[in-house]
Amino acid sequence: MLDNFPRGTICIEDIEIGMTRHLMKQVTDRDIELFAEVSTDRNPVHLDDTYAQDTIFEGRIAHGMLTAGLISAVIGEQLPGHGTVYLGQSLKFLAPVRPGDMVRAEVEVTDMDIAKRRVTLDTRCTIDGKPVLKGEATVLAPSRKFD
Repeated sequence: MLDNFPRGTICIEDIEIGMTRHLMKQVTDRDIELFAEVSTDRNPVHLDDTYAQDTIFEGRIAHGMLTAGLISAVIGEQLPGHGTVYLGQSLKFLAPVRPGDMVRAEVEVTDMDIAKRRVTLDTRCTIDGKPVLKGEATVLAPSRKFD
């Protein structure tokens, strides 16, 4: 995985609108197999080449929630980072992610309520600059007051 910033915590007192963080990860066959095992979503469009070839995708695709999980990784590891609590997430899947694709998952701070420690984040995933997922997350950010 390729991160643009170190993992850790950015407390609400240090977060600013416009801050961004991202990671890049190549989705592998093993990632898809492990996600199927953990989630119990064994839809053959993710696991069976022959079956998937006859779908609208004309080949296997990664689980959409596997891709969304990369957004969770950026939020939980970078911005705000460790100690963050997810409150909500909207997602729109725009294009399939296939085994071997290099996905860039990025979050950007768009709004904040410092008193309530709530941060709103624009969330997106791209492959070679092409959007494959977009959404918005609301999180409870850590605070130095509670450390």
